[in-house]
Amino acid sequence: MLVAVRSAGALHRLLDVLPVFEGDTRITVRFTLLPGSHFDVDALAALDRSGGRIVPWDEARRSRHDLVLTASPKGEFHELSGPRALLPHGAGFNKAISKDGSPEVPSGLDPHYLLADGEPWADLHALAHEEQLDRLARHCPSAAGRAAVVGDPTLDRFLASVAHRQDYRAALGTGPRQLVVLASTWGPDSLLARRPGLPAELTGILAHDAFQVALIVHPNEYSRTGLFDLSRRLAPALRAGLVLARPYEEWAALLVAADAVVTDHGSTALYAAALGRPVVSAYDGGRELIPGSPMARLLDSTPRLSAASGLEDALLQSRSTDTRGPAASAFAQQGRALQLLREQLYRMLGLRPPSSPLDASSFARPSTTPRQPLALAVRAEVSGHRIAVERFPAHTQQAVHHLTAEYPTAGPRQVQSAALLWRRAQTAGHAGQHTAWTAEGWTAHVLEEAPGCRTAAAILSPRRCLLRHRTAGLLSLRVEPQRDGGMVSHVDPTAVVSAVHAWLGAGTYASLPVSLLCDTGPTAVRVQLSAAHEDDLDYEL
Repeated sequence: MLVAVRSAGALHRLLDVLPVFEGDTRITVRFTLLPGSHFDVDALAALDRSGGRIVPWDEARRSRHDLVLTASPKGEFHELSGPRALLPHGAGFNKAISKDGSPEVPSGLDPHYLLADGEPWADLHALAHEEQLDRLARHCPSAAGRAAVVGDPTLDRFLASVAHRQDYRAALGTGPRQLVVLASTWGPDSLLARRPGLPAELTGILAHDAFQVALIVHPNEYSRTGLFDLSRRLAPALRAGLVLARPYEEWAALLVAADAVVTDHGSTALYAAALGRPVVSAYDGGRELIPGSPMARLLDSTPRLSAASGLEDALLQSRSTDTRGPAASAFAQQGRALQLLREQLYRMLGLRPPSSPLDASSFARPSTTPRQPLALAVRAEVSGHRIAVERFPAHTQQAVHHLTAEYPTAGPRQVQSAALLWRRAQTAGHAGQHTAWTAEGWTAHVLEEAPGCRTAAAILSPRRCLLRHRTAGLLSLRVEPQRDGGMVSHVDPTAVVSAVHAWLGAGTYASLPVSLLCDTGPTAVRVQLSAAHEDDLDYEL
């Protein structure tokens, strides 16, 4: 069997289909790269990462195959011999690419690509919904005669991954925050092309302890731009904590983990809608979106984000909109795609399919570690023994109470400007001979080295800190996690030490120990503040 690919995105789609053949020793799978794609370099790299054996194109053309699979109708696919199966490239057929095929006809339904010498070259069009079959019959009737509705194997992986939602969020360090995922397709009408500053704008105005922002970029855009240049362009947002999803599997895990999705006209958000996630439109218009398509209907039913400052209001509106309706017109046969595909593909092979059950696999746990901001501007409000803090990137234009920074990693300029400096203890033990600061010694050293600093905080663990305040002296801090409905929420202890710093600055610490309530984003935690404990003083950093 031969798998023919033109791009990394198409390969990823086909990898979701290949479990149909798992365990069958009668079948040998080979891959080939169809020539002529602008994205073939990343396609070749993705093929190499998959571990598949690659057949050169010229050799693939000369050979006879028992079955040929592809997920793109473009290219010289008709030159390959053997029964040919064409699978969808994404969720529905929502876009028509200008100067590419027939005007205003999605390429996946375009006779320009589906016919060779006037005849359909694919022996099977595997579609995800009857709506797609109806549109195929309208645009290319002869190809529709070879079509079957089998569902979407990628959606089935989403459904299998729902139970892993908390695990994905733990891997991303989301905690109790709202995870807002931006989804950008590729091309001149995409979110990143039309609104390239939106990721930085959102990470700049959303409170760090209330929101986490992630970005999904279409594999074609990854290929066209390259990860180096993409990371360079997104550097301000990445420094502020933006999560940039990898283009295989991780993007899907982020949709499962998301609390809401902000999208252009790419079909990625249809998967989130199928899971019932709130959707906000950031589509600025263009000529690619097909009116009446599932994606067009989804965007018509969702609130629109005209400016980054309106996100919280748009999110509030989006929660009252049921996104499953538009998504239902893109996905049929939910949970049965692999079984139905197995029947179709083994029929084409002329083999009896295995009798073993087929279950879609969940997506891998995200491996991207979000960058933690090294400096944050803090807005603090002290009301008796209750302190509310909101933290923003250091360059924010918002009115703030103080700047906090990691010493010395944040750099000289921010270290010199910070009223609160902190350092986390090493999580792994020292190896061999070493010299280490004690928490007591380090906090004294920092206040001596940074005369503008008022508080130095050693973060010993997520629940335990030692603070040295210029007026209040050495203090130990214990953080109690929030417990609600059988779940435990931990906050970033660097947010808590900012709250305590603000409280100490208000001059109300005459009587210790004291119990404080700290509001950080959606979470309120109880903090016990006392004179320094002996074991905290001697803790090695």
